[in-house]
Amino acid sequence: MTLTTQADILATQPAEAQLQALLHHAGNFSLNDLGWIRITGEDRVRWLNGMVTNSIQDLAPGLGCFNFILNAQGRIQGTAYAFARPDDILLQTSRAHLAGLIATLDRFIIMDDVELTGDTTDRTGIGIAGPEAASFLKQLGLPTPSSLALETISWHGAEVTLLATHSPLVPRFELWANAATAESLTLALATAGAEPCAPEVVEWLRLLEGTPRYGTDIRDKELPQETAQTQALHFNKGCYLGQEIVERIRSRGNVHRTFTAYRLEGSIPPAGTVIEAEAKSVGEITSAAAIPLSSGTLHLALGYIRREALDRAVPLTYAGGEAHPVPLPIRDL
Repeated sequence: MTLTTQADILATQPAEAQLQALLHHAGNFSLNDLGWIRITGEDRVRWLNGMVTNSIQDLAPGLGCFNFILNAQGRIQGTAYAFARPDDILLQTSRAHLAGLIATLDRFIIMDDVELTGDTTDRTGIGIAGPEAASFLKQLGLPTPSSLALETISWHGAEVTLLATHSPLVPRFELWANAATAESLTLALATAGAEPCAPEVVEWLRLLEGTPRYGTDIRDKELPQETAQTQALHFNKGCYLGQEIVERIRSRGNVHRTFTAYRLEGSIPPAGTVIEAEAKSVGEITSAAAIPLSSGTLHLALGYIRREALDRAVPLTYAGGEAHPVPLPIRDL
């Protein structure tokens, strides 16, 4: 039987083998959960710099940064990678939150020469991750951008945009093109030996990296410093929405709780499960999964914990077992 689609190829390998490819070789996967916002207008840099937590004004064309979008109370309303280009700025965010983020940002365009457009063009994304990811791109004649850099090239006569994303555990790259070109790239990567990976397996990699997902691990009640994602914060860029709260937390030196990972001894709990210590609630679980590793199955969760419980190293329990905080990313694989 000839393997003609990614779904056909996926069916031939167990999930455990797909995860091993991501961790030790290279795997490719769909990025259909991500979407784009295009920002144009003469005031786009100044305006966006006043809307997000990172420095947009410092971005040279082709470079990007990770950002929080806050409300006036400093609570996180969204996350996005911003990439500067000569004539516009591209924001990448969750496709599920695309319309909501556009609506949130649009409310703050008053007299500014700024226009927001949800990218409805024929743009399909492919991810490739793993220690050998760069080697597979080179086999296809594709460049390997540096971290958070975006580059557009011609591949077999079609336009392809490449970018290197935040990768705390293994290198990650993204390829964006029209649907036909994306299908050709997917099959070319698989033919070269990059293992096609199912969404569940990519989710396992996210948990091992300890990357929080907006809407799951980051909600609109979270403050930026609670998430431990310091790469989203710039403290010398000038004023922006919610800055007063961020600076107040910084001046006091800490927040009461922080994002962490838990190694679980027990069942896999649902999101929202309370973590307890000494019969008191001290944290919660936001994501969890049983991850099949070569050393055995790891029950891993992401979530929050009060700092005093973490500092005191008190025993932690949840409805279903014990929880043990572990540092991120998980490297003992």
